[in-house]
Amino acid sequence: MLVVGGGFAGLEVVRMLAGQPVHVTIVDKHNFHTFLPLLYQVATAGLEPADVAYPIRTIFRKSGNVAYRHGLVARVDLDRRLAQLSDGAQLSFDHIVFASGAVANFFGIPGADEFAKPLYTLADARHLRDQLLLALEEAEAEGDVDARKLTFVIVGGGPTGVETAGAVLELLEVCLERDRMQIDRASTRVVLLDVAPRLLGGFSVKASDYALARLRKRGVEVRLGTSVAEVTTDAVRLASGETIPTRVVVWAAGVTATGTIVQGVGPDPGPSGRVRVGGDLSVPGHPGVWAVGDSAAVPAAAGGATCPQLAQVAIQSGRHCGRQILNVVEGRPTSPFRYKDKGIMATIGRNAAVAQLPRGPLITGFLGWIAWMGLHLFYLVGFRNRLRVFINWTWRYFDWPSGPRLIMADAEHAD
Repeated sequence: MLVVGGGFAGLEVVRMLAGQPVHVTIVDKHNFHTFLPLLYQVATAGLEPADVAYPIRTIFRKSGNVAYRHGLVARVDLDRRLAQLSDGAQLSFDHIVFASGAVANFFGIPGADEFAKPLYTLADARHLRDQLLLALEEAEAEGDVDARKLTFVIVGGGPTGVETAGAVLELLEVCLERDRMQIDRASTRVVLLDVAPRLLGGFSVKASDYALARLRKRGVEVRLGTSVAEVTTDAVRLASGETIPTRVVVWAAGVTATGTIVQGVGPDPGPSGRVRVGGDLSVPGHPGVWAVGDSAAVPAAAGGATCPQLAQVAIQSGRHCGRQILNVVEGRPTSPFRYKDKGIMATIGRNAAVAQLPRGPLITGFLGWIAWMGLHLFYLVGFRNRLRVFINWTWRYFDWPSGPRLIMADAEHAD
C-alpha cells in the first residue's frame, strides 16, 4: 500500500492503517510533516522552522507495518500498479492514495511564478524570511528612502494573506523598535491586494468587516477589487495600470493541483486540477486508487459541490480513506464521506482574530485569538513542538525577545 504525500491528509491515512494487517509505505520528498497553518509565522520570524516540522519516521516509529521512503513520485502506472520515483526506483502497490497536496496558483499572471514568493512549503517560508529581512537591512545600509525595499505586497485576501499581512506589520515594528533599525516607519508600507470585494471570502460578512477594520487600523493598506496584471523583479503592475514598487511580493492567492502528480489521474479533472473522486474517496474506474486532501475534489454533502481546500477537510478525508481501505481489504462495503464543519479561524495579529464556528456567535478580538492559538496547538504534531510554540507565544506576548530574525542565505544567493 502506497501513500503519496506526508501532509495532513497522508498522515491521517497512515495513522488509520498503522498497526493493521497491511504494509504501508509513505513517500514524500521531505522527511518531515509541515504544519502549514503556521508557515507564515516562520516567514515573518515568529517561529523557527523546526517548530512547525516533525520527522515522519519519528511519528510512526512504533508502527511496525509503516515504512517511509524519501523521494519524489515522478510517474504512476495505474494499470501495472507501479510508482516510479525521480531517482528511477520503482514501488509496487495494491492500493495507492494520492495525498500530494497542491502548489501555488499563479493564474497565468506574467512574472508571478518567477518573482512572487509563495508560502506553501518550509523552504518557501525560510526564503521569504530572508527576503523580508534582507530588504530591511539593505534599506538601512543605503540610508535613503527606497520605496521598493520598504513596500511589502501580499496578494490574496484569504486567511493566509490576512495573517501574513498582520505578521509582516508586526515584524516591521519589532525590527524598528527592538532591533533599533534606522528606518523611518512612515516610509514603510504593507499592501494587501485582493480581486474579491471583501476579505476572508469563506467567512461571514461580519468577520470580513472586522478583519478589514483591524488591518486598516494597524496600518495595512488593504485594496479590494484590485487585479494584478504583472509581477516584475521590482514592482507589481495592477490591471488599472498603476504600478506599486516593491522588493517582496507574497503570493497567497490560492492553490492548484494542476502540474502535480495527480494531473491525468481520472479522465475529467475537478476544480483547480483536483482528482474527481467518488463518495468513498476512491477514483472511479480505478479500483484501489484513492485521492484525499488538496489533491482531491472531495465531495460535499450537497448537490455536486466540493469541499474547500482546508486542513480540516484534509484531516477528515484522510481518516475516512484509511477506514475505507480497511473495509476493502477485509471484504466490507465502503461508505460515503461526510464532512463535519468544525469552523474556520484566522488571526489578524496580536490580540485579534476571528473564529467562526458552525453554531453560536462569531468570536473576535482577544477571545478569538485565544481560540485560534488553542486550536493550532492542539493539531500541531509532536509534544516538543507544542511546548516550544506555546513557550514562544507566551514569551512574545509579554516581551518580544530577539527571536529567529536570522538571514540564513548568503546575500548573493538570496534571490
